Amino acid sequence: MFTNLKNKEVWFITGSQHLYGEETLKEVAKHSQTIAASLGENEKIPVKVIFKPVLTSSDAIYDLCVEANTSKNCIGLIAWMHTFSPAKMWINGLNILNKPLAHLDTQYNRDIPWSDIDMNFMNSNQSAHGDREFGFICTRMKRARKVIVGYWKDEAVIQKLAVWCGAALAWNDLQGAKFARFGDNMREVAVTEGDKVEAQMKFGYSVNGYALGDLIKYVDGVSNAEIRSLVAEYEESYEIQPELAQDGAKRASLKDAAKIELGMRQFLEEGNFKGFTSNFENLYGLSQLPGLACQRLMAAGYGFGGEGDWKTAVLIRAMKVMSYGLIGGTSFMEDYTYHLEDGNMKVLGSHMLEVCPSIANKKPSMEIHPLSIGGKDDPVRLVFNVAAGRGLNATIIDMGSRFRLIVNELDVVNPDYDLPKLPVARALWVPQPDLKVGTQAWILAGGAHHSGFSQAVTKEHLEDFSEIAGIEFVLINHETKIHELKKELRWNDLYYHLAK
Repeated sequence: MFTNLKNKEVWFITGSQHLYGEETLKEVAKHSQTIAASLGENEKIPVKVIFKPVLTSSDAIYDLCVEANTSKNCIGLIAWMHTFSPAKMWINGLNILNKPLAHLDTQYNRDIPWSDIDMNFMNSNQSAHGDREFGFICTRMKRARKVIVGYWKDEAVIQKLAVWCGAALAWNDLQGAKFARFGDNMREVAVTEGDKVEAQMKFGYSVNGYALGDLIKYVDGVSNAEIRSLVAEYEESYEIQPELAQDGAKRASLKDAAKIELGMRQFLEEGNFKGFTSNFENLYGLSQLPGLACQRLMAAGYGFGGEGDWKTAVLIRAMKVMSYGLIGGTSFMEDYTYHLEDGNMKVLGSHMLEVCPSIANKKPSMEIHPLSIGGKDDPVRLVFNVAAGRGLNATIIDMGSRFRLIVNELDVVNPDYDLPKLPVARALWVPQPDLKVGTQAWILAGGAHHSGFSQAVTKEHLEDFSEIAGIEFVLINHETKIHELKKELRWNDLYYHLAK
């Protein structure tokens, strides 16, 4: 699912002008090549960094932007003004540029050479005002971009560039992406609905529905040899409940779960899909709810949304791409139940079955238990806890006039006690700044009951993604105050109304 990401590129572009003479421009190019090479060799940057010739004219800038727009591997540009680059030269290029942009305000030399500084040094180190000229024209043109300030070797600068690259990767991944809905939206549910045409216009992906019969053809076509091979993989990867073991009473259910997974995987692979939804109200032809299949397909990189929630399926896929190469997992999640003990309030997150094992704190247990919803055979699932640490929940909602991305930072904690009778994967967290304020803020912002839970993706990834997509971003964290959030939401309503 992620092999094509290794070929993706960001282009390092440098602005200057002919005023300084050929010798200075040679030095500009040399410095730019050194910076681009250093960034490209850094293991934190998840893509290739490609040096492009120094830009000194309007035509050269325009041609570069045309080239970037049509390059399948270019996911964005990192722009640096080594010297003063008159910004009117950039207008035509920026007008047509449709790739994400990061503006790196840096300098080749870290320090001022106090005893030796002369005008030659000044001519070769002019980013302090060159980047301001470029910044003005981007602001004047309302050009969305990420601005990063600091020395190009500093870890903080590299980290911000890496995060932006992850967001740009996710944006690139959605262009032309296909998501399948098996069945329809859960009946009468509001937040999982939305305008799929507007979403395709805004984000670049498409969502289409498929009957369960379309899937069943693939499930029924799975061979016994394929089932045996996958069951062997299960036995090697997980702790197997005795009922599901070789001579267990529920062994047939394990084979059925494997058959469903193989059929779904083949359907998605042949259709070149990057994510999908399911709905327990639409299970015609399936022996059990495909909980295990959804868990394992998510772990393989597919986006997923339960109950027809296509917006969350897309978000999960985007977050998994953002976290490419990072430590930690990402999963479909739902705020399920509260612990409201005074001074110890927290949320237990889970779902009926579909929680991705990428967030498991240890080897998951493969189990089978009854499910009172759906009217089918008992489904197989992976059961596990999630390790304590930082985390976040994110959701995209359709506000009618725009899309809003809401992020709540979390403090993930260990359960106070064992949960021997809870037969599903689960995570326990305290929303920032606390349960009362964090949850009130989420509800006021219209946050869905489904979310993308991650211990790899950060708020900065999602904020960068929002900037690239041109959508509203609402952050809930330790600094959130309800009266300020209410004002922010009202101001946002006004801004997006006027911006249209």
